[in-house]
Amino acid sequence: MSDRAALEKEWLKRGQVLFAQECKFLRPVANFADMPRTKLSEIAFAGRSNVGKSSLINALTNRKTARVSNTPGRTRDINVFDLGTRLTIADLPGYGFARVSNETKDNWRELIVAYLQGRTQLKRVCLLIDARHGALETDLAMMHLLDLAETPFHLVLTKIDKLNATQREQAINDVRRHASEHPACLPEFVATSAEKGIGIPELRALLAHVARTPEKGYKAAAGGRRA
Repeated sequence: MSDRAALEKEWLKRGQVLFAQECKFLRPVANFADMPRTKLSEIAFAGRSNVGKSSLINALTNRKTARVSNTPGRTRDINVFDLGTRLTIADLPGYGFARVSNETKDNWRELIVAYLQGRTQLKRVCLLIDARHGALETDLAMMHLLDLAETPFHLVLTKIDKLNATQREQAINDVRRHASEHPACLPEFVATSAEKGIGIPELRALLAHVARTPEKGYKAAAGGRRA
């Protein structure tokens, strides 16, 4: 086994152990001032309404951590979780749903801008893109917002299992192109399916890089399920 392959295997293992930990829901946050105070590194999941944020978080943690809603635009708060006291996860409200008032849209933007600019422990944003539709205008606007806030982000394709081989290749090429056009976008991206488990181990490994280093003798939480 090459050194690179061994390193990749090690990070896959670290990601598996990390996301086997208990994931506790802390609180919903409607105003940035109410964000829980923590010294842990934080990752956030952003994307259009119904892109699959909650489903992806549930797949990563292998449990029903985040509530999945079939009603676009329903979630208007930042839902915050603690992952084994090693990492904080923020599930941002979905954007891009037309049937909400301009006031709601303005409130969403105000909350997100305050969060991106003021959350000093935020280390990564996973910006989810529906592989069936590619990056839409609202997704591009979010990328621009992340650039302005100088917040590093990964592009994550969702629902990749819904595409055939040719469509998958096109979707991946589009992600590469968008990544090259945005200074805050990190080169690593993952194509995922929460339903089929595609890309879940790789995304866990990617996010494990920003988690707090476990203490000596650290073990998976009792009852924690491994994928």
